[in-house]
Amino acid sequence: MVSVPAHGHVNPSLAVIAELVARGHRVSYVNDPSFREVVESTGAAFVPYRTRLPLADDPAGWPEEPVAIQDVFLDDTLSMWSALLAAFEDDRPDLVLYDIAGFAGRALGERLGVPVVQLSSSFVGWEGIEEDLAAVFEAIRSGPGGPEHYRRFADWLARAGAVERDVEAFKNRPERCIALVPRALQPHADRVDGRRVSFVGPCFGDRAHQGRWERPADAEKVLLVSLGSAFTHRPAFYRACVEAFGDLPGWRVVLQIGKHTDPAELGEVPGSVEVHRWVPQLSVLSQADAFVTHAGMGGSSEGLFHAVPMIAVPQAADQFANADALVGLGVARRLDTEQATAQALRAALLELVGDPAVPGRLAELSAAGRAEGGTRRAADLIEAELRG
Repeated sequence: MVSVPAHGHVNPSLAVIAELVARGHRVSYVNDPSFREVVESTGAAFVPYRTRLPLADDPAGWPEEPVAIQDVFLDDTLSMWSALLAAFEDDRPDLVLYDIAGFAGRALGERLGVPVVQLSSSFVGWEGIEEDLAAVFEAIRSGPGGPEHYRRFADWLARAGAVERDVEAFKNRPERCIALVPRALQPHADRVDGRRVSFVGPCFGDRAHQGRWERPADAEKVLLVSLGSAFTHRPAFYRACVEAFGDLPGWRVVLQIGKHTDPAELGEVPGSVEVHRWVPQLSVLSQADAFVTHAGMGGSSEGLFHAVPMIAVPQAADQFANADALVGLGVARRLDTEQATAQALRAALLELVGDPAVPGRLAELSAAGRAEGGTRRAADLIEAELRG
């Protein structure tokens, strides 16, 4: 398994890896040393490489220009590639799994002539995506540094011995993909090639080691507020949440602020608001009545799984598309950061939990996601590729 050091990329795969290990497979997991402990908790052997990506401690380290972002991922791929060759050219795997940003994994499998399966932690490409997102692709192809980026990537594919040499096809069109997300969150799901892509929904393993959150006896309603693990230095947003929800009768607010915000920046916090740097999110969501989320794919999937209505406040990347998808499904309200005033947040929550159509829609989506099979089906599909 080949992935990059970001919780949103690693976490979705962990239960699948643990299941494969439990079934008797020897699994090696390639990542930066900062993820050694969480990887080894699955029973997989850890294989280190030195990442070139800005880590979670430095979210401001990401460039803003689209070509520059692609260059960062390519530099990371080249660093990963040397580690893969050292680890596996003389220890040939029977199958390579790779994350959507673990391009070196696909190249390794093609070089060695073994089955390659992408484990997608986000939505996947669909037929016609290049035309639908032509402006995005063109901004990278023709932007400053774009042609040089494509030349560097193509040169590496040739040196690596990859079978697929078209850069965009190599990045965006895996031969086989297992999507660890609910099909309900997939844009243009009817245009996804079902022969190549299998949706299994979110994959949850045993998270007992994370602890359990207990709902207070006097909490009539529970609201979780979390912006995930990366984009958490948002003290003004957290203050708005305290103002919006702190005095709502009967509500208990669980506020996760991450490692980048000082609790002192929140000011006075009422007793109905718990402030934590981190919480066991699945445990809280299993008891929650509403969820304010950045709409990362992991949080969005977990909210649907537990049938929790959501207020989406997207911060970056695919979160804006996820927020729109949740709104389109009829189970969320979207507020962009600049719109997320205390008044707007409070109004969105009261409107959402007061909408009689939301519970039924959430129940349908939760049941559909669970029926996709999750961890066991993902492992079954991987074993089918091994047999094939």
